[in-house]
Amino acid sequence: MVSSKTVTTKVTSGSPYQLDNSQVSRASSALLRHIKTRQDEKEESATKKTLIGDNDDDSDEETSLHNEAVWLVLTTKKHVVDKNRLKPGKISIPHSLNASTSLSVCLITADPQRAVKNIVADDAFPQHLSSRIERVIGYSKLKARYQSFESRRQLLAEHDVFLADDRIIMRLVNTLGKIFYKSSKRPIPVRIAEIEKVDGKKVKKDPKKKSKEDDSAFASTAIVAKEIEKALSCAPVQLAPATTAAIRVGSSKFTPEQLAENVEAVVKGLTDKFITKGWRNIKALHIKGANTMAMPIWLASELWVEDGDVVEEAADDVKAVEGDKKSKKRKQIGDDSATTTATKAIEEDKKSKKPKKAATEEDEDLAARKEKLQKQKATALAEGETKTTGGKKKRKSVS
Repeated sequence: MVSSKTVTTKVTSGSPYQLDNSQVSRASSALLRHIKTRQDEKEESATKKTLIGDNDDDSDEETSLHNEAVWLVLTTKKHVVDKNRLKPGKISIPHSLNASTSLSVCLITADPQRAVKNIVADDAFPQHLSSRIERVIGYSKLKARYQSFESRRQLLAEHDVFLADDRIIMRLVNTLGKIFYKSSKRPIPVRIAEIEKVDGKKVKKDPKKKSKEDDSAFASTAIVAKEIEKALSCAPVQLAPATTAAIRVGSSKFTPEQLAENVEAVVKGLTDKFITKGWRNIKALHIKGANTMAMPIWLASELWVEDGDVVEEAADDVKAVEGDKKSKKRKQIGDDSATTTATKAIEEDKKSKKPKKAATEEDEDLAARKEKLQKQKATALAEGETKTTGGKKKRKSVS
């Protein structure tokens, strides 16, 4: 088991944390070796089946078998809540995930779609890109044609990659539905709109004053081609308002060095652009295959984002909190007795402050009262004896 010390590195300058390249390389090698072993086992079982009976064309299954996706799993300490960071984005990586020449690309654009079709069909547009873009469809036609679940499922199966104009990317969530956004083919944003510049600087437009002409303006052929090629060579990123996200960084066809380089590029892009507080907000980083265990490449040594979030308590307070119920009851009883003692002391002080009579006067009063009581007692006894004697004599005389 890998300890947390071996996958956490602190530096004295710059970012307080960084990836351990040797750890990333070891994890990449082990993961790819494990995926290849599983693929070999599946091939052996598939060969045994073909000996029993002829199968249909399994070219699609073989392609997916040898091109299993590898994911970077990100875990943050706090939820990602910034709406700008939750928008779909992309990170440049050194080794493209879409290098296949037989790649089928669907480009979803803002209206009108005819303008983009003309750009793709232009002679100045690169041939290696136009041959892979099999469909260009506008947003209004997408809504009209693909309303049913079955039609969307068919569209998803027909193409390998979906690119979308960044001006309509947020509207596609409701239009394409969960069939798209639960898969690994979520639309990748691409900037193909015309950008107005003054003195070489981009002019920001007020979204409230935006007109329909702004949506119909597209960039030049060279810029559109450059942006599409850039999007195909990037790793798509779409974070959720949660603490966990997965970003595809490679496939089982990659070498360990290629996978490690892509992982390092994606981690740098996430900490620089997508994660609030950067490294301070990252709890863990893992890599995994589609059906494998996650292998750690970085683990945080603390669970807080800022040092100010940690409150240091006195030792006595900590002991009191960690004590059991009996100790709490004893403490409460002690506090009650102390309170009672203090109350009695206060009352005695109040009494002591009252003015007292002189000692001689008190003694005289007390002696007088005692003497008076003794006289009354003697008188009462004498009267009682007299009544008793008289009563007896009377009874004798009657009898």
